[in-house]
Amino acid sequence: MEDYLEQILELINTKGYARVADIAAGLGISQASVSHMVQRLDAEGLLNYEKYRGLLLTTAGETLARNIARRHEILTDFLHALGVDGETAHHDVEGMEHHISPQTLRAIEGLLEVLRANPELARRATLGPGAGGK
Repeated sequence: MEDYLEQILELINTKGYARVADIAAGLGISQASVSHMVQRLDAEGLLNYEKYRGLLLTTAGETLARNIARRHEILTDFLHALGVDGETAHHDVEGMEHHISPQTLRAIEGLLEVLRANPELARRATLGPGAGGK
């Protein structure tokens, strides 16, 4: 469900609208699967869906989608700050983002701020224990 909401928000932000076909292409799944999930999200009040016309996120759906996107961004930025390559970070974030607690995410966000303010710490972290040239 989270991947759908994230994809819908991204499409709305980039194209101004989201259609079942665009969501399916973005997620690499069938339009039938997307239609089923879209109907479920509509029933849960997270979006308004009109068959053959497209969809819009409700206020609740947009809030949830923005939180999901922010979580994804924090985790991606954190892994990049540690020197993890883009492909690996993308793969790891896809698994991490659905299981991380708000408490852990806040801790990672705080650590990310420290790493951004002190790039030497991030560099040392990527080199492992005993790094620092001694």
